[in-house]
Amino acid sequence: MTPLTELAAVATITVLAVISPGPDFAMVTRNSYLFGRRTGLLCALGIALGVQVHVAYTMFGVSLLIAHAHGVLSVIKLLGAGYLVWIGLQTLRNRTAVSVDTTAAPAISGAAACRMGFLTNALNPKTTLFVVSTYTQVVSPHTPLAAQFGYGLFMSLVHLVWFGIVAWCFGSPTLRAALLRRQRLLDRVIGTTLCGLGVALGVSNLG
Repeated sequence: MTPLTELAAVATITVLAVISPGPDFAMVTRNSYLFGRRTGLLCALGIALGVQVHVAYTMFGVSLLIAHAHGVLSVIKLLGAGYLVWIGLQTLRNRTAVSVDTTAAPAISGAAACRMGFLTNALNPKTTLFVVSTYTQVVSPHTPLAAQFGYGLFMSLVHLVWFGIVAWCFGSPTLRAALLRRQRLLDRVIGTTLCGLGVALGVSNLG
């Protein structure tokens, strides 16, 4: 595989993986319509940073990861599933009516929003499999280290751009106003979705 072909393959796989609906999408949507655009964007930033966790241990310890993949992925799977269910239950139990007033302080801090995005991605074993499979099956062992680092940064950038767009859309005052008029219904939908994703992740067979 030539360097250009390798780059095209990494780019295609990354874009397709990122735009597929999943926990990251649900979390950014939740934080954006409840707390506003800035909170959603910080959640997107956390997701992009979470990707680097997967890139780091793949690049520097992929052989160890593969050797103990079953145990490692099982732990990540259970932690990720538990986290999604917990956030889902928090959303379902939410009884606080949120105002679309953009001058009001959000209910969660920027650090908390970034942390939520980070944990959602870092504890997602499907992102683990995406990154590991890309580096082991697409990226050549002879690819320069600088290029491999570049691929990792590209993966984070694509996550940041895509989920930034999601946050920008769902966090717009006009759309938020429309969504918050149906806040109780949306809380139920997003909460149920997060719980469902968590349960599905918990019982899934990752190979």
